[in-house]
Amino acid sequence: MSILPERGFVDLHESHDSSDTCFVYEHGWQSWSPAGVYPGDVAHSPRPQKPIWQAMAFRPEVPAPASGFQGEGLLAVVNADGSADVFFSPRPDVSMASIRARSVDGRLVVSADADVEIIHADGLDAGLGEVGDRLASTLLRRPLEALPAGWCSWYTYWNNVTAEDVVANLAVIDREDLGMQVVQVDDGYQSGIGDWLDDRPGFGSLDDVARRIADTGRTPGLWTAPFLVGADSDLASRHPDWLVEGAVASDHHWGQRIGVLDVTHPAAAEHLVRVFAALRERGFLFHKIDFIYGGAMEGRRHEDVSALDAYRRGLELIRQGAGDDAVILGCGAPLLPSIGLVDAMRISPDVMPAWEPDLGDISQPAMRSALAAGRARAWMHGRLWVNDPDCVLVRPEVERPAPWGDYVATLRGLAVSSDPLPQLSPEHLARTRDLMVPADLGAVGWDPWAGPEQGLIHRV
Repeated sequence: MSILPERGFVDLHESHDSSDTCFVYEHGWQSWSPAGVYPGDVAHSPRPQKPIWQAMAFRPEVPAPASGFQGEGLLAVVNADGSADVFFSPRPDVSMASIRARSVDGRLVVSADADVEIIHADGLDAGLGEVGDRLASTLLRRPLEALPAGWCSWYTYWNNVTAEDVVANLAVIDREDLGMQVVQVDDGYQSGIGDWLDDRPGFGSLDDVARRIADTGRTPGLWTAPFLVGADSDLASRHPDWLVEGAVASDHHWGQRIGVLDVTHPAAAEHLVRVFAALRERGFLFHKIDFIYGGAMEGRRHEDVSALDAYRRGLELIRQGAGDDAVILGCGAPLLPSIGLVDAMRISPDVMPAWEPDLGDISQPAMRSALAAGRARAWMHGRLWVNDPDCVLVRPEVERPAPWGDYVATLRGLAVSSDPLPQLSPEHLARTRDLMVPADLGAVGWDPWAGPEQGLIHRV
């Protein structure tokens, strides 16, 4: 069934059961947006606890109403008999509906502001699987491939990482035979946000790091935020006309205002291709592209196209430069609009060593946040891409490493360590080794009613 409202939110469906016997599966806009199952009679699902978080972790231009639920491109109502009515955008590469569910006279009423399709399934997992299969058949451009395990610098060294730090961890990976085939340098190597080809003073030589990694037979990996341009960057100074007018991706990250690269500007587009082609020449064949929600933000662009079109165009330019054989991992990414353009996808907020997120907001980094969203998006793995649950952390200061490691293993997606390997005990190295398993492309489901620690049910 396909329904195209003329404008605004149009009612599509009313549940047969009362709202207090129904549940709602709500899927958020991007990697960091909350996702999960909520009792139909709660007042509302999570809302951003700080204004800037609306732009950074929710759909910027479509805030949710004061009450009820709002899925982005996907929402489901689970009926009292366990069946599910699933509402989804059939062409998220072209149009993404915001889909709402609200209680009216004791029943759930579903509405949407753009084209959606509706399917009825025997259960939530079956319904989500059917959505995934349909979207994959339409949008995937090449077969998915299993991806090897790796190591990432972020959760140990943050943005103070140095070349020596990476080399020291590489030595342990080699000596201890930890099974990591990708070694990824994260934020902190670059001179500015947008200046991806220039080394930060004090980091050392990125070229040397790539060579040292490749010499061990492993794949060099690199973090970028390719759609972001910091106000203090050389790029912003030289090419202010390359920025999307009116788009602010962040007002505080890296201590500066963060703008958005306008990939519809011909010179900016050429620049983006050149950056990734240059990184390829330096040996980087694994790319974690972060904060890429910025590429889908509204604003005045050089070319009059939709923000969604500009976003997908930007991902295509990155692929053009990086090469068909490069692995592209999306993070902070509008999820459904990315199908077919990334190999792997972060499906949750950052993990962090702490269990609870800031202000209790599960859009923010924490183990509980990552577990909640990641379980709710387990169905995407092996259908749309390789799921990235975020990094394995086993070091002593991590609050609850056991359930986190078990979750990463069960998800069967990317397995990437981000501990300081030279400092780990033999016991912690052994646990890390056990978790460094290449991704398994088999489909994964999650029982919503498995209990408070393992299920998907939230009570807000």
